[in-house]
Formats: sequence, C-alpha cells, structure tokens
Amino acid sequence: MTETKTLTGPAGGLGVLARAALPAVPVLNQLPGVRKSGGSFAGLAFERPPVRIERDEVDAYAAVCGFPRKDTVPVTYPHMLAFGLHMAIMSDPAFPYPAIGTVHLENQVTSHRPVRVGETLALRTEAGPARPHPKGRVLDFVTTARAGDEVVWESVSTYLRRGRGDEDAPFGSTFEEVPATGTRWRLPGDLGRRYAAVSGDHNPIHLYPWTAKALGFPRQIAHGMWTKARCVAQLENRLPDAVRIEVSFRKPVLLPGTVAFGSRPAPQGYAFSLTDPRRGSVHLLGRTTALD
Repeated sequence: MTETKTLTGPAGGLGVLARAALPAVPVLNQLPGVRKSGGSFAGLAFERPPVRIERDEVDAYAAVCGFPRKDTVPVTYPHMLAFGLHMAIMSDPAFPYPAIGTVHLENQVTSHRPVRVGETLALRTEAGPARPHPKGRVLDFVTTARAGDEVVWESVSTYLRRGRGDEDAPFGSTFEEVPATGTRWRLPGDLGRRYAAVSGDHNPIHLYPWTAKALGFPRQIAHGMWTKARCVAQLENRLPDAVRIEVSFRKPVLLPGTVAFGSRPAPQGYAFSLTDPRRGSVHLLGRTTALD
C-alpha cells in the first residue's frame, strides 16, 4: 500500500521549490536526505488539509490565463491547489529523481462538474513507480479533488526523467495534428513570472533569461500548464460541465514570443493545438471529450 503523508507547510512558493531544487546543486546534492540516487521507487502520496477556494486567487489566475470571471473556477484551476503536492513528492527523500530537469510530458484533467468559488476541496496526489520510455523513465502523478465525499476533479500529470531508455516502450498518447486557424497570441517576456505569482511554480526556467540559460535554455519559457490553460480558455464557452481535457507538451514556448492556436470539432469534443506561426513547429496538441 502506498505511503501517504500530509503536507503541513505552505503548499507552494519559493520555499517548496528551493527544497526540490537542492538535488540539482553541486556539492549540496551529495548530502544525506538531499542526494537523489535514481534508484527504485515504490510510490508515494501526499494530501493537504481541505482548502477553501478564494475569489481573489481565482480571479488572478483567470486574468493571467485568459478565462472570464465567473462564479465557478476554470477547469484547469484545481491544478494550482495540487502543485504543492507534486513538489512535496519530488522533494521527498524517497523520490529518486531531482525535480529540476524532470519534464512535464502530458497532462489530463477530468472535471466531473463545475467547482464553485467558495467551495472547500480536499486534495491527494499519488505518484507510482516509474515505467520505461524511449528517452528514459516516466512517472504518473494522479490527483483527486473531493468536495466532502464527492470526487469533483481529477488529473494525471506524466513526467519524464531523461536517461537510458527502452526503444520498445511507448512514447505516450497519440493526438490529432491540428493546423492553426488564425488566432495568434503575443506572449510577453514576463509571462512566466506572472504565472508563477498565481501558481506558485517559480521554476527558474520560466522566470528570466539568465536563470533559464543556467539550465540550458536560450531564454525563459512559458509554463506548460499555462499553455494548456490558455488553449482551454479559448474553448471554454463550448465545453460541457463534465469534460476530460488531455494534452501532450511538445516544444517549449520561448518568451517573449508569438504562438498560433488551432482547433476543430472531433468526436465528443474538440482537437486543438498551439504552434509556432513562423516555423510551424508544434508546442502542444490536445483534445477535449464530453463525459455526459
């Protein structure tokens, strides 16, 4: 049975990220309790005490991601409440890989009904053992959000740790290619910092050119979950109350920059994409599926 721990401190922010980043710092990463061996992992879960969804926090998130102001939260919003649980697992001594350098490959969100501003949710995230991937190992972080005894929202975030892979292992989910349909967004250089302020995800690859260059990027990149949220916001008024939204993150979005959105009807929902309008390279592919 997977061990479950309770997140007792802040659910996000710089302190959590600092603890998660220590295994990537030379010398410090050899200290007991910090060193990540890359060895076996039986699984681990974290839960947090019930949290009330506050209007000002939802409005701030909606403004950054392009959602309208409503009395229900954007379908991607509960991920903000689960982010600290993801970091708690990655920074735990039992987790075998550093958080820095662990790549978010795919994300699936399932909303069983709209979640209202002012509701109280209890969240739990569980990460199971790693499995083979052609480029290394992948792990699924599964989150469940409950209002009382009712499961109202679920998600699966799939993370890749690069290394020796298995060429016979699956790459992941298959998504339909969708061409851009005329909608473009110009993204400012401070977008990563603005999203970090509402999400708690202060990963340095998203913040400044110099922090991103230190980790191998030419300049800062947009958060993958921001790109998903912005695409969902574009489709928001066409989605049912009960819906599953899946995406595959492909090529990072450099900031500042311009991206092109595309969508078209698909069985039970929509297929959508985010691409580079100049080069045609794909940043994200996704689909929605009605559950009603």
